[in-house]
Amino acid sequence: MRANFPVKAFEGIDTPFYYYDADLLRETLATALREASKHKGYHVHYAVKANFNPQILSMVCKQGLGADCVSGGEVQAALAAGISPDKIVFAGVGKTDKEISLAIDAGIFCLNAESIPEIQAIERLSAAKSAVTQIAIRINPNVGAHTHANITTGLAENKFGINYEQLDDVLSVIDSCKHVKLIGLHFHIGSQILVMDDFIALCNRVNELQIHLRDNKGIILPHVNVGGGLGIRYDAPDEYDVPDFRLYFDTYAKHLHLFEGQQLHFELGRSLVGQCGSLITRVTYVKEGTCKKFAIVDAGMNDLVRPAMYGAYHKIENLTSSAPCDSYDVVGPVCESSDVFCKDVELPQVSRGDILAIRSAGAYGEAMAFGYNCRTLPKGYMSDTI
Repeated sequence: MRANFPVKAFEGIDTPFYYYDADLLRETLATALREASKHKGYHVHYAVKANFNPQILSMVCKQGLGADCVSGGEVQAALAAGISPDKIVFAGVGKTDKEISLAIDAGIFCLNAESIPEIQAIERLSAAKSAVTQIAIRINPNVGAHTHANITTGLAENKFGINYEQLDDVLSVIDSCKHVKLIGLHFHIGSQILVMDDFIALCNRVNELQIHLRDNKGIILPHVNVGGGLGIRYDAPDEYDVPDFRLYFDTYAKHLHLFEGQQLHFELGRSLVGQCGSLITRVTYVKEGTCKKFAIVDAGMNDLVRPAMYGAYHKIENLTSSAPCDSYDVVGPVCESSDVFCKDVELPQVSRGDILAIRSAGAYGEAMAFGYNCRTLPKGYMSDTI
């Protein structure tokens, strides 16, 4: 599906800003839910960290998804959007007492615990409230993923989860708790994964662990959470506007062996919102260097940090020019040499005032924006209301 940008409407809006294609978002959410529903007991939670724009969270709620949160603020945002507490899961290695108390008071479905001290904190805070809090143990499966090193989460060297070798000690601590109820296992190996072999490796590790717990501990838990991680095609946002959710869920259905009655939970973020969003920016100057041309735009690395942080690629389009192409470094105004969106990109000849779209920015774009250089945070607009 070719993206349709209302360029005339953009001319009356201060740039930079995020533009979200509401039709594509609805289609993506509906497709994910439809493919998940083909498998008994599959549940989809939206990873709020990908984008917590209230309009997007409202649409997620209307479509019937749950929420995967990694902070107390995200729990509050999910609740404010109308997402039912019994569909909210809460992960994170550093939950504070305040955040844990918020989750207990809200009655969310599950806290994904990542250490013995955290479990002890949940027990203490739950006891003070005369509550019993459901938890899942986040296990570090020591499975590598074909993705950027900064977004792998399932290796033994990563800070996330509890290592296999610690599992017996963790179970002993839980056995001594009267206000914590263990209901599941939680896993997550990383983000922006396009190779199904990575998910197959996770399935194999989960299968091994489940058999071990059943045969050696007599433990079969009702819930398994395999996290998310499904990526998007940044190089071809129009050709691959909706990810292959069928292949993703079918991979788990084929390779993950659940016990009778077990429920399987997914935490999808980027794959649900990544392609619907674009960062819209205007060209401030075209600067002629000695060996290249710079298209200097009014968006900066503070508005979309992924290229500077990860070296990430985002396709860039000139929405207002049909002139022959030329090569440019598209850069921002921030006082850092890393404030570059793309080097040597071929664009229809760029002039001052042209409107550019930096594509596939619906995930970790607006959510990660920050105010460096005292720059104003970009606003987000939904196509339904623009």
